Amino acid sequence: MSDLDQINENILRELSRDGRVSNLDLADRVGLSPSACLRRVQDLERRGIIQGYRAVLDRTQLGTGFVAYVGVGLSNHSKASQEAFERSIARSPQVVECHNITGSIEYLLRIECADLAAYKVFHTDILGALESVNAITSYVVMGSSKDERA
Repeated sequence: MSDLDQINENILRELSRDGRVSNLDLADRVGLSPSACLRRVQDLERRGIIQGYRAVLDRTQLGTGFVAYVGVGLSNHSKASQEAFERSIARSPQVVECHNITGSIEYLLRIECADLAAYKVFHTDILGALESVNAITSYVVMGSSKDERA
């Protein structure tokens, strides 16, 4: 468990909302001097609590506005089978998230591609070609009223 005080929690909250906020504005928002604020941010980065900064992109404008969550079940539950699946998925640019989960399936994927036809190609040529995959359940995202991923 991290030893975060209220000020560090406030810094993290502000940076989560706006990772490009200037140190001067961040310091003002959390009630610190700019030098003290910068030291705290650098410490949070050094400790790995802040792992990076990202741009939030409009995927529709980039041609990858089709989103689906895909549940994947494997026929073989060995470590080697899982590692082989994860290596295959790591090479697939359509997969932007891959989570090993508990329950009736082994993996939950977030897929982003151009459209339904592009997803069908991924479903057939990538997932369908993996020998260990025995179940694929697709959930197509129709809209997102809240999405706080960075």
